[in-house]
Amino acid sequence: MPYFDAASAAPLHPVAREALLASLDEGWADPARLYREGRRARLLLDAAREAAAEAVGCRPDEMVFTPSGTQAVHSGVSGALAARRRAGRRLLHSAVEHSAVLHAAEVHAAAGGSCTELAVDRGGRVAAEDVAAALSPDTALVCLQSANHEVGTEQPVEEVAALCQEAGVPLLVDAAQSLPWGPVPGGWSLLAASAHKWGGPAGVGLLAVRKGTRFAPQGPRDERESGRSPGFENIPAIVAAAASLRALRAGPETAAEAARLRKLVDRIRTRVPELIPDVEVVGDPVHRLPHLVTFSCLYVDGEALLHELDRAGFSVSSGSSCTSSTLTPSHVLRAMGVLSEGNVRVSLPYGTDGAEVERFLEVLPTVVRSVRERLGVPAAERETVAATAGGGPEAAAEEPGKSGEPVEPAASAEPAGLVVDSLGKRCPLPVIELAKAVLEVPVGGTVTVLADDEAARQDIPAWCAMREQEYVGERPAERGAAYVVRRRA
Repeated sequence: MPYFDAASAAPLHPVAREALLASLDEGWADPARLYREGRRARLLLDAAREAAAEAVGCRPDEMVFTPSGTQAVHSGVSGALAARRRAGRRLLHSAVEHSAVLHAAEVHAAAGGSCTELAVDRGGRVAAEDVAAALSPDTALVCLQSANHEVGTEQPVEEVAALCQEAGVPLLVDAAQSLPWGPVPGGWSLLAASAHKWGGPAGVGLLAVRKGTRFAPQGPRDERESGRSPGFENIPAIVAAAASLRALRAGPETAAEAARLRKLVDRIRTRVPELIPDVEVVGDPVHRLPHLVTFSCLYVDGEALLHELDRAGFSVSSGSSCTSSTLTPSHVLRAMGVLSEGNVRVSLPYGTDGAEVERFLEVLPTVVRSVRERLGVPAAERETVAATAGGGPEAAAEEPGKSGEPVEPAASAEPAGLVVDSLGKRCPLPVIELAKAVLEVPVGGTVTVLADDEAARQDIPAWCAMREQEYVGERPAERGAAYVVRRRA
């Protein structure tokens, strides 16, 4: 069964498996003890630290191991902010950071600090000039991921690091997604990562704090890991994590594999919009990770789509609301202003067979079509572009407004208004009902959708952009909100 969710957790690297099994017999003792078994465990821990530090690009004494990547982020944020309390209490971070950063920011704000969120463009990328404009004398810390977890967009870390150095502000980089593909460039001050993203065992995180960076660990401390990560080290897992990271760096295979996977991802990015109507490929097309692509399908329930792909033998994930533990859309997709419904993230692990990608492209159109049919999407909306199999410009032109050319209303026609009650319904149903209703009003007329699903606030404007209709705006309603759309085509 093809596994296409390496961005969540990569399969255990063969080197990690070997190192884990070997160190179970050698690294079980307390590395703080002076007897033989303790010294052996300490040697393994020190060797792992040196290997990981070399891969990250820092000194061994700047690197500590944590129980997870999330813990590394939390410790890094809280320690850096506490150490710079006199300089200021302002935390600057992008709108698309991992939830670990956002949760740490919430704690900081609740304790009286301030947080400033940096906007991103439609590709999910921060502009370095926006960071420069936002830096102020009271900025204590800047957080910027090296690459986004959901859409793969790479951030201008090197440029931002230079700006932060000039301003005397530390930069914390979440390198969880990019570290498997190479060290993070630039003069960052703190770096966090997670071993299960590169094929190491789960439960191992890295936190690097460069010399000269003020840092005050928060919470109870002990003598382990320089007082920055308390508790008994999981030495077998740490050894396996470091060994697999070093293996990825040691030979030329990683660069060759990155180039090969990038071609497979390019194939997906190109073919999916050709095979399926009303699909938006999201993320920066140039500045991106080599193995990850995300796209959103209009008029599709994401959970149903992922279940159907699972039944077809493909393991993929989603950043949309339907597959998370809440009913709110992905904060990343919201910040980018792109469609959240029917969202699919494909992240290819090392060694992915090209034939598996081709089979995915064969299966996907049928799966999307079946989900749309079950949701009652009109046939005219399911097959709107000639690029799909069997479609043609004649079929699209049969219905007014479907050819892509604006349809002018009769001179005597008054623009009409229509209200659609979608209260109590979850996306994509409000969007599907909007698509049906907009054909019932003349060009210039409006459709008002009443909806109480948070995803509608994001997906109705996104639908308008994709279908060349005008999003008038949102106004309060007795329940939920009223979203007004004017028909333009």
